[in-house]
Amino acid sequence: MKSYKVAVVGATGAVGHEMLQILAERNFPVSSVVALASQRSLGSQVSFGEDDVLDVQDLATYDFKGTDLCLSSAGAKISEAFAPRAAKAGCVVIDNTSHFRMDPDVPLVVPEVNPQALAGFSKKNIVANPNCSTIQMVVALKPLHDLATIKRIVVSTYQAVSGAGKEAMDELFSQSRAIFVNDELVKEVFDKQIAFNVIPHIDVFMDDGSTKEEWKMIVETKKILDPSIEVSATCVRVPVFIGHAEAINVAFEKPLSPAQARTALVKAPGVSVIDEVREARFVTPVECSGEDDVLVSRVRKDTSIENGLNMWVVADNLRKGAALNAVQIAELLVRDYL
Repeated sequence: MKSYKVAVVGATGAVGHEMLQILAERNFPVSSVVALASQRSLGSQVSFGEDDVLDVQDLATYDFKGTDLCLSSAGAKISEAFAPRAAKAGCVVIDNTSHFRMDPDVPLVVPEVNPQALAGFSKKNIVANPNCSTIQMVVALKPLHDLATIKRIVVSTYQAVSGAGKEAMDELFSQSRAIFVNDELVKEVFDKQIAFNVIPHIDVFMDDGSTKEEWKMIVETKKILDPSIEVSATCVRVPVFIGHAEAINVAFEKPLSPAQARTALVKAPGVSVIDEVREARFVTPVECSGEDDVLVSRVRKDTSIENGLNMWVVADNLRKGAALNAVQIAELLVRDYL
């Protein structure tokens, strides 16, 4: 089997760490791995698998010539600057930021949902990884859309602080501790207290009053799943370290019973159904941490609309919501295209 030189941009961050770990876990065919970050991270090291330690190199001066694949999670502005340079050097960039997602010449890919879209990667040598909340939702809804055609989605998210990076996780920890020991509460990452609170504000507010995170879920779902689906989203940050949860209401064109939906979901790739409420067999974010699958619970009929279902969907936002999806895209690339 051919092996590939792989670079990981943002290697010192939470998602970059997961990318390195998952590449090793899944025995991705690497000839070498390069850890890249900003100049301020020079001199630091990161782990690759159980035994290898990588010295962090400077993204700004790294020559991508001879590098086959780059998995990136370092911010939209950074991607805007470096990704075209890497792509021009012949490296295929799988970008986890929002910058390229709605570019018509850049595939936006969830391997379980629209792997065929990857065929267009060579237009720019860039593939976009969707938003974490979008990924878990479309993985759960794709098998149901195939059965009964989705008309409308109303989703409320409960998103872990790790979606905002390591500094956000530190802020939740420090604020929680401050409350217990009666210290001053410091707010630096979030505009409101996050400890023991929920914040209906993720990313910037837009002119219509929605947030960019909510907009992402709408436009990305249309690009990945079906442009005719109407989507309404409310995205909320909650005091959880890892694991996004979503309450999803779906209206279908045709009748679909909860039993039929569960059967389809059980058979779907990347989905696990844990749905026996009388035995408290439903999933919470704490239980999804470290899991690769999108976990579905509480599938039930919505009696207020025709052909409606409700469900509860949970996933590890650092794994399937980011790093794992990127690695799965890389696996498809080396299997089918490179």
